[in-house]
Amino acid sequence: MTNQLDSFFGAMADPTRRAVIERLASGPASVSELHGPHKMALPTFMRHLKVLEDTGIVRSIKKGRVRTCHIEAAPLIEAQGWLAWQREIWENRLNKLDALAHQIAAQDKDL
Repeated sequence: MTNQLDSFFGAMADPTRRAVIERLASGPASVSELHGPHKMALPTFMRHLKVLEDTGIVRSIKKGRVRTCHIEAAPLIEAQGWLAWQREIWENRLNKLDALAHQIAAQDKDL
């Protein structure tokens, strides 16, 4: 699981790949449609798509000369679960820190 999360967050670290995911969130798109807004050569853009496909975030299907990409939910759900777990850990830690701060403030007030 850790390697999958590492791959996921590594892939999502790039703004071009995040833009592709944001676009695919609204539905499937051809490689041409995905490449359109990006000011880079097609081979460079295809390397970004390969990273997304290698991590399982994006799948593509080729029909004739058109390759259509769509988003895969499983890696996103896994990352969301991990982030929710981390959020719970940090909220608990911050709640404990807040309680300690209130306790110290109350002790200072009593002095």
